[in-house]
Amino acid sequence: MNISLTPELERAVKAKVASGLYNNASEVIREALRQSLKHEATNEWLAREAAIGFAQLQAGETVRVTSEEEFLNLARQSA
Repeated sequence: MNISLTPELERAVKAKVASGLYNNASEVIREALRQSLKHEATNEWLAREAAIGFAQLQAGETVRVTSEEEFLNLARQSA
């Protein structure tokens, strides 16, 4: 597989390898792809949770809290 990078991205990859954090460009690209996939999964989870919360809000399924401590206690019970 071959990939093409802009000159700016190529310099960034070379800098990562030169820093000693990675042995070669392939390691840099693999790590970047892993991070991208993790980021996408997190975004998908957040979108689902936001949709659930919005539906609950629309249905009037809310709880009023008046302090940070009360909020944290509620959050701990939900986890």
